[in-house]
Amino acid sequence: MNNLIQTIRNIFKIEDLRVRLINTFLFLLIYRLGSHIVLPGIDPNQLGKLQHQTSGGILGLLDMFAGGAFSHASIFALGIMPYISASIIVQLLGIAIPYFQKLQKEGESGRKKINQITRYLTVLICAGQAPGYLVNLRATSAEAIMNNSVEFWFISIMVMVAGTIFVMWLGERITDKGVGNGISMIIMIGIIARFPASFGDEIRSRLSATQGGLVVLLVELIALMFVIITVILLVQGTRRIPVQFAKKIVGNKQYGGARQYIPLKVNAAGVMPIIFAQAIMFIPSTVAQFFPESAAWQGFGAAFTNFTSFWYNFTFALMIIVFTYFYTAISVNPNQMAEDMKRNGGFIPGIKPGKKTAEFIDNVMSKITLPGSLFLAFVAILPTFGILLGINTNFAHFYGGTSILILVGVVLDTLQQIESYLLMRHYDGLMKSGRIKGRTQQMTAPA
Repeated sequence: MNNLIQTIRNIFKIEDLRVRLINTFLFLLIYRLGSHIVLPGIDPNQLGKLQHQTSGGILGLLDMFAGGAFSHASIFALGIMPYISASIIVQLLGIAIPYFQKLQKEGESGRKKINQITRYLTVLICAGQAPGYLVNLRATSAEAIMNNSVEFWFISIMVMVAGTIFVMWLGERITDKGVGNGISMIIMIGIIARFPASFGDEIRSRLSATQGGLVVLLVELIALMFVIITVILLVQGTRRIPVQFAKKIVGNKQYGGARQYIPLKVNAAGVMPIIFAQAIMFIPSTVAQFFPESAAWQGFGAAFTNFTSFWYNFTFALMIIVFTYFYTAISVNPNQMAEDMKRNGGFIPGIKPGKKTAEFIDNVMSKITLPGSLFLAFVAILPTFGILLGINTNFAHFYGGTSILILVGVVLDTLQQIESYLLMRHYDGLMKSGRIKGRTQQMTAPA
């Protein structure tokens, strides 16, 4: 306990870190306040039907990602998901189109162009989703629209597009001026905002005469802790793979004498595959908003807007596996790793430097990514099993799924960044006092 208190004190002693934490808090506060500002021309007292519609199902999950802004007809109703969808499209284009491949290789200037294209694409996606949101609002809560005129539609669409762009800007400011990844932090704070109400609903449900009482609630909390610990292990992955173990995977029995490691992780993609897959799974529900009374969505559309259906979960899990391989491929470059290893005089015992080493690393990554992707997909569909076992729909989202994976991933990344600031401050102090030995140990530790 004393160590924790001392660590907190050290955090606030570092001026740069203290300013970044305050900036992060203020930016997130602005986002939460904006989530409760209702669109012009909407009566907030008449949104009961919309809130009932988003109390469960895929729209409830979408509302969770938007931090409740979707069900409140807020200026941030579309949330940050249009930006994520645009990012997915741009990354996929980087595989298929030479122009985007060229931009990816141009360094900082190419990254700026890609970011600009992503922003433009975000505006286009918002311009397509905003009318669908208003169509669905008119169908479910027509009484909430005080003046269903052309001016109302035009202003509402412009406000929702501007709202998403502003949320995107807040995310970028958190990344630049705050702590952690801004876009992920915005998603996380929206999920956290839904937890108290979801937990309260589950408590009320279990305390009723027919729902098992406190004993069942205690079992659920124990299961939740087990899921959280499992997800932490999944997100962190294996930090270093022993060379001997890697050779067993690829069938090479010639081991080196010393125990050595290669910097590979079982889950190199982190939580990005599940965010990408979830963004795509929101597409059917987005299209369905344009046709709220259409019978055509009672079959195919209904299956993919009900996250407890077989086809929804099967497709979701399959996309997570595919995106895990995709994101691992773009984040882990075996050729670059082999080249760096060769340049620094390193090698894998029994493997020739250069091309053979790259092939070895690629082979290992392909094999260790499969169990990681399967486990990630299983955790992602766990909420469905929770609902089938009688857990409240909203509370079941925290038993795995996108919600808990994002929460754990973002928290771990943020804590790691804070720890980096503390370590940098610590070693600055050692260098000022002339103790170079500590710095040398830090540099040689990963070897």
